[in-house]
Amino acid sequence: MKPPLMTALILGLLFTFSAPLKARAQAAPAAPGQASATPSSASPKNTDSLVQLLKSDSPSVRARAARDLGQSHDLSAVPALAGALKDPNDKVRREVVIALAQMHSPEVLDALVTASKDYSDDLRTLAVQCLVGYYTGQIPSPGFTGFMKKSWERAKGHFTPDTTRIDPGLTVDPKVVTALDDTMQDARSVKAARQAAKGLGILVAQAAVPDLVKAAHTSDENLAREALNALSKIKDRSAGPPLVDLLDSPNKNVKRDASVTVGILRANEALPKLQTLFENDPDAKDKESAIEGLAYLGQSVSVPLFTKALWSNDKPIRASAAEGLARVADPTTLPEVERAIISERDQDVKLAMMFAITALGKQDYLSQLVSELSSKTRGEVVQAYLIELARTPGFLLRLYPYLQSQDAGVRARLCTVLMYAGDATSLEALDRLSHDPNGEVASESLRAKRAIRARTATAPQPAEATKTTP
Repeated sequence: MKPPLMTALILGLLFTFSAPLKARAQAAPAAPGQASATPSSASPKNTDSLVQLLKSDSPSVRARAARDLGQSHDLSAVPALAGALKDPNDKVRREVVIALAQMHSPEVLDALVTASKDYSDDLRTLAVQCLVGYYTGQIPSPGFTGFMKKSWERAKGHFTPDTTRIDPGLTVDPKVVTALDDTMQDARSVKAARQAAKGLGILVAQAAVPDLVKAAHTSDENLAREALNALSKIKDRSAGPPLVDLLDSPNKNVKRDASVTVGILRANEALPKLQTLFENDPDAKDKESAIEGLAYLGQSVSVPLFTKALWSNDKPIRASAAEGLARVADPTTLPEVERAIISERDQDVKLAMMFAITALGKQDYLSQLVSELSSKTRGEVVQAYLIELARTPGFLLRLYPYLQSQDAGVRARLCTVLMYAGDATSLEALDRLSHDPNGEVASESLRAKRAIRARTATAPQPAEATKTTP
């Protein structure tokens, strides 16, 4: 697993003046379905006055009124703002969309869905952002719309994958998924379509999988790559086989992304082609993507390839080889990985080898892996490794003692690990951290508990015979 590609440049431009609740590989939800906790700063009289100003002859006055209504968080203004989506001035409509997003209440969703059908490319794109932001907390703030428009133009044509996803167990309103899916298929604006594809991945929108597969085959490179990135987040394995043909794509970036995505989706049909790409493709980047896909597949037939690749001169190839051996989980490969880690000098590759050794049943490096959770450069990678390891029966019990770490960064990331891989046995340990003196740790523990409870509530109940087994 490679460190996520840097997305800070464009996301930083887009959200320079925003106030997101979270902006990480797994984004914290902003309690969708709940009204904003910010008290209204506008009295009914003031709200009425601002609503009247939405009818002013001056576009700047109407825009300012929309901005002030958004900052007031007064839900009684939602109908008037929804009506203002028909304003002939683009600047006014932009402020209206942002104002609606700031309300953060289910009452605004219908209006934002309407905005996603606006005739302006920028407005459709902004509406998609706000619909997704309802669940992630990442919404634009008022007063920067002109800057944002320029930023979108500057960003056009640059693909920036990220790993942001809503928390597991969070329910997304079907009409939001439908709106994003429709926008992705709308031929009027490829810019809005790209943003919609990205949003469908962030919202883990399983219902959109068939259309995302189609989008992955589009001629627009960035839309295809956004769709592949989204499918890798949703992880619906049924999408894997229809993507195998993209391993022959004439577009190198699409081919490379598809190589990794079919691996994540466990499309074993892709194994022969991936192995051929790795062994015969002269392009180093193609080789790296091919072995990364093979590493996700983790098939025993690839063990000779992985074992040999542990000694490659290419660092990403060595890391993927170690990850592949971790997922194959053949204990006979342990001595070779232990031999390789002794001579390894690159820290990222060493972490992958530690992951493999731990997955192969030896715990010598577990403490070192956990301690790397607080690393700003490697913490997310180690977090992902531990999520995989925590899904191994019995492994959770080895993690719980580290929840008492003196390092708040370690405690916080372990909460995220449990959010994705914890079970009912994790709740007691998380209860203690919900009162942690570090605010981030306490917040992460609450997120983890919410996700675990949602997951265990929907998990299939064991058969009667299983229930009586000690």
